[in-house]
Amino acid sequence: MPVLPAPNFNGPCLPNQSLSYRRFSILYSLLTVHFSLFTIHRPPLPTVTTACPRNCYSTCGLRVTVEDGRLRQIEPVPENRATDHGACLKGLSYVERVHSPHRLLYPLRRNLSGGFDRISWDLALGTIAERLRAIREEHGPKSLLYYSSSGTKGLLNGVGASFWKLFGGYTTTYGDLCWPAGLEATRLTLGSNEHNAPWDLANAKLIIMWGKNAAETNIHQMTFVDQALQRGAKLVVIDPRRTETAERASLLIQPRPGTDAAIALAVGHELISKKWIDRAFIAAHVHGYDAYVDQVLGCTSQWASQVSGVPKEQIKQLAELIASSAPVTICAGFGMQRYTNSGQTMRAMMALLAITGNIGKPGAGWIFANLRTQVFGEKDPIAFYPPHAPDPLVRVSISTAMLGPQILSTQDPPIKAIWVERGNPIPQNPETPTVIAAFRSVDFRVVVEEVMTDTAREADIVLPAKTFFEQTDVIGAYWHDYLQLRAKVIEPPGEVKPESEIYWLLAERLGISKAEAERHIPTPNDAAVESWLNRRLAHLPGVTLERLREGPIRMPDEHELAFADLTFSTPSGKIELDSSDATSLWSVDRLPSYQEPVESARTGDLSRFPLHLLTPNTKNRIHSQFGHLEMLKAIEPGPVLQMHPADAQCRNIRSGNRIRVFNERGELTVPVRLDRGIRPGCVALHNGWWLQDGGAVNVLSKARETDMGHGAAFHENLVEVEAAK
Repeated sequence: MPVLPAPNFNGPCLPNQSLSYRRFSILYSLLTVHFSLFTIHRPPLPTVTTACPRNCYSTCGLRVTVEDGRLRQIEPVPENRATDHGACLKGLSYVERVHSPHRLLYPLRRNLSGGFDRISWDLALGTIAERLRAIREEHGPKSLLYYSSSGTKGLLNGVGASFWKLFGGYTTTYGDLCWPAGLEATRLTLGSNEHNAPWDLANAKLIIMWGKNAAETNIHQMTFVDQALQRGAKLVVIDPRRTETAERASLLIQPRPGTDAAIALAVGHELISKKWIDRAFIAAHVHGYDAYVDQVLGCTSQWASQVSGVPKEQIKQLAELIASSAPVTICAGFGMQRYTNSGQTMRAMMALLAITGNIGKPGAGWIFANLRTQVFGEKDPIAFYPPHAPDPLVRVSISTAMLGPQILSTQDPPIKAIWVERGNPIPQNPETPTVIAAFRSVDFRVVVEEVMTDTAREADIVLPAKTFFEQTDVIGAYWHDYLQLRAKVIEPPGEVKPESEIYWLLAERLGISKAEAERHIPTPNDAAVESWLNRRLAHLPGVTLERLREGPIRMPDEHELAFADLTFSTPSGKIELDSSDATSLWSVDRLPSYQEPVESARTGDLSRFPLHLLTPNTKNRIHSQFGHLEMLKAIEPGPVLQMHPADAQCRNIRSGNRIRVFNERGELTVPVRLDRGIRPGCVALHNGWWLQDGGAVNVLSKARETDMGHGAAFHENLVEVEAAK
C-alpha cells in the first residue's frame, strides 16, 4: 500500500478552505494508519523504479512495490532531486486507479440502443480495418483525423504517427491547449524555453507567482519556495483568487482577469522612472530598450489601476519589491496565457526581469517551461505551428483550439473518421457542444481509453488502453531536466493491449507488410519494445535503458542556470524586447503591449453576463483524469462554483444552494460555495469535470486562439449565475 508523507501545511488556512485542509489531513492520517497496520511485520518485497507520465510539472520518479500482480506501495525516488519528497495524492491513488472497477478491460462496440457490448479483439480489429479501408478508398487517407493529446507521456507515443503514415497519411491538429502562447513569447524574448534547475528557486530573494497556484498545480516547487522563505525571501502572488499559494505570500494582487500585461507595463514604467534598472546589463544584453521606454511612457500606475482594478499603491509596491529584492524569479502560470492577449502579456512580464538584470543568475529568472529533455522532437514551440513545408502524407490543418468548428468545416477531403488516444477532447477542448456535434458528424470513431470518458462514450469502437505500469517507455519533463525510465511493473489486466501492439495487429489487416511495420513499430513483446527504445536513445551519450534502470539521468549537458553565459538564440543574440518576429509571425506589436481581451468586462454584454468565469486546475485531478477515483472523490465529491458573497447577495444566493451558471453557449447546474478570497465579479469552477459529472466547464467556453502560438483562449468567458429552479 502507499507510503503517505505527512502533509506540510505552512501558513494559516483560509476560513473557507480549512474544511478541505482538515479532510485532506484526516484522510492522510487514516490511510497512513491503515497502511501501516497492513504492512507491519511483512518481509520486504522487491521494488521497481518507474516514473509518472502525466501532463504535470513534476514527472515524479516512483518506486513501486508489487505483490501478486498488484501495486502495494508507492514511494519517491531520491535520485530525482526535483521530486524526492514524495508523490502527490494523485500519485498515491494509482493503487486504486490501476485496479479500479471502472477500468476498461475488453474491446467494446456501440450497439443500436447507444450502449456498448463486449467484443473480441479479432472482431474489433476486423471492424476497424474494414471501415478504415472503405473510408480511405472513397475519401482518401487524409479523411482520417488522428487526435492524440498529452494524457500519457512517452517515446512510444510516436508510434501512432508512424503507423498512420503507413496507412497512407492522415489529418492532425496543430497548437495546444496548455501553453503555446507562453512558449512562443519566451522564444521571441529569450530564444529558447528553459529555466534554472527547480531547486535554484531557493536562492531567490523575491518570488512572484504570476497567475500560478503552485501549491496545487506544481506542489514540489513549493518545497523550494518554502526554503527561500525560510532564508528571508518574499513571495508575491498575482491571481484573482486567494489560493493556497497565496497563504504564504506577503503581497496578494488580484487583477481583473486578462489585464496582467497592463500591470507589467506599469511596473516597467515605475522601474524606469525611478531609475531602478540595471543599465550595464541592458546595454550588454537587451535589444530594444529605448523603444520599450517609449512604449511604457504612458503606462502609469494610475492607468494600469483603471484597467486592472488593482490599487496603484500595490503596483508601485510590486515595482519597489523587484528593485530592492534581487535576485528575482517570476514563475508564470499556464492559465494566464489562455487569453487572446496572453502572448503579449508574457512578453511584458519577462521585460521586467530583463531591465533589472534578473536573467542568468542564481535565484533569478523566468520559470515557465523547461524543454531541455524534449530531445526526440522539436524543442522550439514553432513545432506547434502549421508547417510551411508539411510532410506530404500529413495534413496539419485543424487548430486544437478550434477543434469542433474546424472538423465540421474541413473539406477536400472532409473528416470521415476519428482516432483518439491519450485525450478526452469532448469536455477538455473549447466549445464542448460543437466538439460533440463534430464527433457525431463523422462516419466512424475509435477511442483508445482506460475508462469510459465522455469522448469514449461517443465512439463506435472503444479499445482498452494500458496504464503506464504495463509497458516500458522513456519520458522527459517540462520543469526539471531528468530523463527517466517508465519501467513496466505489472502485466496488463484482462485483454488490455498497449497502443503499439494495437497498431502492430492492425497493420496486417490494413495491408501493411510485416517488414514495413517492423521498421516503425516494435513487435508485441517486451524485448522488442526495449530494443526500439534503445535505438531512439542512441544519439544521447551515455543514455541507455540499462543506465536509466539505475535511476533518473539529467540531460548530458546539464546545467543549473539557464542563460548563464548570457547567450540568447534570438536574431540579435540578446534578450529581445523589440521583436520583428512578433509582428511578422503574429501581427502583434513589436514591443510588449496591452490589448483588451476579446471577451471581457469591457468588451462583453455585462447586462446579460456580468461575471467572469475562471476555470483553474485543482490538486485533485490533472485535467480530466483521476476524478472517477473514490480516494479523490472523498476530498472533492463533485463540481462546485466559487463565488464572492457580494455577488451572491445581490442574486439572493446562499452557500450550498444549487445554482445555474450560463451564457449564450451553454449552462451548468452545480452547488455554490461562497468565498471572500475570490475577486468580486469573478466566479470559479475547476476544469476537468466530465459531462457525466455535470461540471464540464467548456460547455461555456468559446473556440478562440491566443494572440500567438495557436493556443486555446478558453479562459475568456462571461457568464451569469442565478439560483436553480
